[in-house]
Amino acid sequence: MSLNNILCADGVRAILFDLDGTLRYNHPTFAEAFYDIAARLGAPVTDESRRRASRWLHYYWAKSDEFVADRNAFGDQSEAFWIHHDLLFLGALGCPPGQASDLALQAYQHMIDEFKPQDCVFPDVTPTLQVLKEAGYSLAVLSNRSRPYQEQLEKLGLAGYFEFAMHAGEVGAWKPGPRIFQQGVERLSVRPEQALYVGDNYYADVVGAQLAGLNPILLDPDGLFPEAECPVIRRLSDLPGLMIEWPTALKQLSPPQLSKRN
Repeated sequence: MSLNNILCADGVRAILFDLDGTLRYNHPTFAEAFYDIAARLGAPVTDESRRRASRWLHYYWAKSDEFVADRNAFGDQSEAFWIHHDLLFLGALGCPPGQASDLALQAYQHMIDEFKPQDCVFPDVTPTLQVLKEAGYSLAVLSNRSRPYQEQLEKLGLAGYFEFAMHAGEVGAWKPGPRIFQQGVERLSVRPEQALYVGDNYYADVVGAQLAGLNPILLDPDGLFPEAECPVIRRLSDLPGLMIEWPTALKQLSPPQLSKRN
């Protein structure tokens, strides 16, 4: 069965993608750089603590109540915001409060000095987008960024695959709120149930897509969210196979109740 058959049979007309962590990434990632610095500073960095902290990082940046409160308290992306963020991140790694407080400023300073990531595209992104584009799907990007990123997509060689790239700042709505997803499908002239949303953040992407009536697919290369009751892929190139072999897996499912930190 071809992708064109699934296009007709399953009613899917459009696929929207998250940007950061789904199509492109930093090398090293923020988390990788932070874990390396935290370990050098004496924080308890283990496989389990990294997993716990990574889940917390996804939760926090999905416009969590804690994020909103911190932004209001410290200012958007200020030095004080980032020092407090690193304090919380160290706590998620398992640092006792006193140790986290002692290390937060040092971790922040090390990140400022050392974190100089490269802007990269996952190697399977371009061929996967090409397959989906040739199959007739309407493709778009929908990100929680506050500012436009069209120029970045052009530099990465991705812009030509998408009908548009929407950022949360232009609609004044952020994932996991449903309005940004609704704006995306309206712009593509499809109904929510005719659209898939592919993203790597369970809290922002899966929950938000479900709230808006889209079909979510979680990109979870590290298996951070085994509880996720939605189709899960480990790499983007798994998406065409999922759509061909398991079209019933694309039906909407109720979101599970996931712990914020564990």
